[in-house]
Amino acid sequence: MDGMDEQRPERWTADQVLALAPDASSRKAGTGLAAAARWSGTGTTGTAVWGLCAGSGSKPYQTVVDTAGPGSKCSCPSRKFPCKHAIGLLLLWSGGEVGPAAHGGGRPDWVVEWLDARRAREERKAAPATAAGGDPEAARKRAEQRARRVAAGAAELERRLTDLLAGGLAGADREGYGRWEETAARMVDAQAPGLASRVRELGTAAASGGDWPSRLLEETALLHLLARGCLGHDRLPGPLAATVRTRVGFTVDSAELLAGPTVRDHWLVLAQHDSADDRLTTRRIWLHGRDTGRPALLLSFGAAGRAPELALPVGLGVDAELAFHPGARPLRAVLGTRHGPPTPGAVPPGVGVGAALESYGEAVADDPWLDAWPVVLAGVVPVPGDTGWQLADTTGPDAVPVAAGDGGGAGGLWRLAAVSGGRPVTVFGELGHRGFRPCTAWGEGGTEAVVLAP
Repeated sequence: MDGMDEQRPERWTADQVLALAPDASSRKAGTGLAAAARWSGTGTTGTAVWGLCAGSGSKPYQTVVDTAGPGSKCSCPSRKFPCKHAIGLLLLWSGGEVGPAAHGGGRPDWVVEWLDARRAREERKAAPATAAGGDPEAARKRAEQRARRVAAGAAELERRLTDLLAGGLAGADREGYGRWEETAARMVDAQAPGLASRVRELGTAAASGGDWPSRLLEETALLHLLARGCLGHDRLPGPLAATVRTRVGFTVDSAELLAGPTVRDHWLVLAQHDSADDRLTTRRIWLHGRDTGRPALLLSFGAAGRAPELALPVGLGVDAELAFHPGARPLRAVLGTRHGPPTPGAVPPGVGVGAALESYGEAVADDPWLDAWPVVLAGVVPVPGDTGWQLADTTGPDAVPVAAGDGGGAGGLWRLAAVSGGRPVTVFGELGHRGFRPCTAWGEGGTEAVVLAP
């Protein structure tokens, strides 16, 4: 019996399984497949769960899940990860309808083959990073060349921002998006994707209606600050210089990070959220360290139309090592070695609204370009109103507005109200300049996480 067989993970709840689904259609389709009549040859040993699902063809789909990742593989043609068959199998398993391998038999060959390949990949990832092949001198020259291109791009951006303000903002909403896209393309040519992304946000602000001139001026000021920081990064304190480089678009190789210091903790999975555009699907996974108290953000990416591979069940805990990206407020991390399968989590410690706003202010002071800061609010009640929802302290006068259009939409907010029932709840979410985006909630006296914004 191998090490994987010795691990006996607790079964997840249906909500934790459904939180792994890449989209609403996968959740619905997976739920429809969570019927024993659709499956044959099911079994589970250790962290492996497998089965054969009848499809439209003559051969059933071979589906296997490793709950220690979690990770999955299916012989179906779906490009989503996990696919509906993996979701259906996990729902069947979570309901206790998948037992040990029949007649004491072991895993089928196709299951063993995938698990061995998966273990080999994990071992390669965990191995110390070695020096990349190639000429170090050539790599240094490429880095210097890129630095010069980025600096030239930042200088050009400064000139364009000066021209924008000199001409006034009054007609910016009538000029169309072409002006912004052309400037963004110039930043891409300069190998500064972070600057390009923020230029596109200027175009969005100009077309946002309402008090768009104020929003455009605010975004222009932040972009100017970033460009100036880029041009003078050698005079900035180390952590702030690292933040500027990250915001401009410089990246650090994951293997290089994992070869350095790591933080091992029992990380509670607070939320998982996907966003997509016509180029990329981005998955944000928020974690909280039980012992260190540190927040962490894992990012995973997939091509347009494809879900990212990394998925962690919300509400469970993962004993793992993380390597943090450098910065004034180290938040983004890379997932390293995992020491066992996910285990039942607990309600994270939270703070009141006032303390949450104070922590957000301190974070923005260190990183002015911060999009969102992770916050766990404790002892709050959701309150609907004519101008939107709020989360109000039950022991004081403080309240924070829910960002418009967030929190899983109206359905997610009413679900939060149902969890509360007028009583205090604990809510995790992202706090930003537009308000609070609730993601996950825990009812009073309960330990099960309720996903609000899948």
